Amino acid sequence: MNTIIPERIAQKINNDNIKTYKKTGALYIPSVLNKKEIECLEKGIELNLQNLSHMSKTASSKFDTGIFIEDFCTWQNNPYYKQIIFSSPLAAIARLLMQSRQVRLYHDHMVVKEPYTQKVTPWHQDLPYYNINGMQHCSFWIPVDPVSHESILEFVSGSHLGPWYVPCTFKDNEAKWFPRGSLLEMPSDSEIRLHNKILGWEMNPGDVVVFNMLTVHGSQGVLKNQRRRVLSLRFIGDDVRFAPRKWKTSPNFPGINQRLKIGSPMEDNLFPLLLPV
Repeated sequence: MNTIIPERIAQKINNDNIKTYKKTGALYIPSVLNKKEIECLEKGIELNLQNLSHMSKTASSKFDTGIFIEDFCTWQNNPYYKQIIFSSPLAAIARLLMQSRQVRLYHDHMVVKEPYTQKVTPWHQDLPYYNINGMQHCSFWIPVDPVSHESILEFVSGSHLGPWYVPCTFKDNEAKWFPRGSLLEMPSDSEIRLHNKILGWEMNPGDVVVFNMLTVHGSQGVLKNQRRRVLSLRFIGDDVRFAPRKWKTSPNFPGINQRLKIGSPMEDNLFPLLLPV
């Protein structure tokens, strides 16, 4: 278990970085993973693609020229994911940015867009899809392929400090399992770009983007003959508590409602403690 942040990371995370993250809700950090770790993660994603779980989803339509596929919560059966989760510096970075004493894994999320995928990832926030409350949480977006400008993940700067928006399905952009009117509707793409500062970075393997789970984000398709394989890792800190929703959450954690009480810490084997107090 990695409890000391390596020198290669300590040079990248300073008070200015932490202030930027708190203000904008997203932070680009280059060259976080080394070559060995990148190769390990790539093996993990390929193993995941070959052994999709029952939670996997195809978010692109049958008419798409590519394919957009997701899978969730497979770390327990993927030794390469385990290696990255438990032995890389990611949890240590999460602790610094969340300003938390402890760090737990919330879940892993594989996001792959194959060459020529047209499907857009719509603007959304992560937290409304989840069964947790709090502010000490973050998502890592970790590509193992170069990410060109056309395919970057974009963020609405400062949106983590604003309202919650209704979560919709990626494939149909529908809130069919969520009561309309309960939360604000996500503004259109043109409205978002007109009234907000948009952040986004071209990336190389080893780079990461870290963002608050309430930061509004989205991305375009992959229109070139280039894969965009990404693992997202979600971490939670001290103030995060169990908050079952009245709507369908994603991913689903079977049996969690029976094991955890409303408002309790996320102390369950599904959410291993990576960095203790």
